[in-house]
Amino acid sequence: MIIFACLIVLCVLLLIGVSVPLAFGGIMVLLACFGDFDVTGYLPSGHWKMNSLVLLAIPLFIIAGQIMEKGRIAAPLVHLAELMVGHVRGGLSVAAVVASGIFGSISGSGSATLTCIGGVMMPHLRKAKYPAGLSAALITNASPLGMLIPPSSSHILYAWVSQQSVLKCFLSTLIPGIILITLLCIVNQVQLRKYKGLELDEKPEDFKFQFKTRSKKAFPALLMPLFILGGIYGGIMTPTEAAGVAVVYAVPVAIYIYRGMTWSSFRETMLDAGVTVGVVMTMIFMVLIVSRFLMFEDIPGIAEDFVYMISDNPIIILLMVNLVLILIGMMMDDISGLLLSTPILLPIVQSAGMDPIHFAAVLGVNLGMANVTPPTAPNLYLGARVTGTPVVEMLGPTMIFIIFAWMPTLMLTTFVPQLSLFLPELLLGN
Repeated sequence: MIIFACLIVLCVLLLIGVSVPLAFGGIMVLLACFGDFDVTGYLPSGHWKMNSLVLLAIPLFIIAGQIMEKGRIAAPLVHLAELMVGHVRGGLSVAAVVASGIFGSISGSGSATLTCIGGVMMPHLRKAKYPAGLSAALITNASPLGMLIPPSSSHILYAWVSQQSVLKCFLSTLIPGIILITLLCIVNQVQLRKYKGLELDEKPEDFKFQFKTRSKKAFPALLMPLFILGGIYGGIMTPTEAAGVAVVYAVPVAIYIYRGMTWSSFRETMLDAGVTVGVVMTMIFMVLIVSRFLMFEDIPGIAEDFVYMISDNPIIILLMVNLVLILIGMMMDDISGLLLSTPILLPIVQSAGMDPIHFAAVLGVNLGMANVTPPTAPNLYLGARVTGTPVVEMLGPTMIFIIFAWMPTLMLTTFVPQLSLFLPELLLGN
């Protein structure tokens, strides 16, 4: 009984806007006061589980993302894309989606991707008379690509919790991420057909010279994902080492090459990153303790029995799991949702015949879509602040992106396992 009371309290706290660490901390207090919950026994277990080298990659990727954002490392990429596709109808929108995928592959964070790409691309889209609501919705819906295009902080956590290969989890979302990029671009082009006033750039006469100049300026930024991904998949570096290399590489690039940051502002950037890291790691610690308690109370077994009471059809089971993941993702951020849902739902999907690596992709797409799905939609409200666009103007296009881009990607990822398993099996074996 106390478990269901705690779940209700947790949902209420999250819906009224209490931060995730405090909400889970409130659950711990409730359990300690009214349930058989020995806090002194669970706190050391949470500390022991967090004492992992794999987890060190998360704060390092957060720091790298902050340096990239403050150091304007994404701006040269946007200028290059503007030159190449600015004269094509809808080209800047496509550039925004692709830039989100590239930046997300470096930062591993949807919020960092949204903040950086939204701040850089939105003025260009406004200048070209692109509709503000549609453009802001597109950038917001493309921001979770940071969770799908590897490396991803979320999948580092999933691999750590589920004891799977980090590289296989990275690769599982690559094809779904590419499918989502393609569908977002197509759906955006269809929606743009009713807007006749777009101001397209003329292709410059000195295009080759401009291309050479801007490519040279963007080259240091383009090297960053090559270093990270090449090092990881080439077997030269672990994800943690690659995250460290990203930080070391980003500092001189931001300060000396792009001059978006000085040593004095670097200190402020590190302080901001430290606050973010502190919040994320505290959140992980709190969720781990509650998750461990749920495991001891056999909540995964109870949930599995409940699901099979409704249906033993694998298709129905997977649809129910998707629905639960969307609801979880709508109430909390991707990291908290992942840590809470993985121990409970992984045994259920495995009993339905789903590979854990396949579930990594399903989890990533679900939580990414949930972060832009109303009514809670944390990324949607962040996108409104970053782009300076009212949420009301973004709601219509966002729902169209969810129905015609996100949902097809989710269904394909869920029911076509080879989309997620092909690359891991090809490159790393069964």
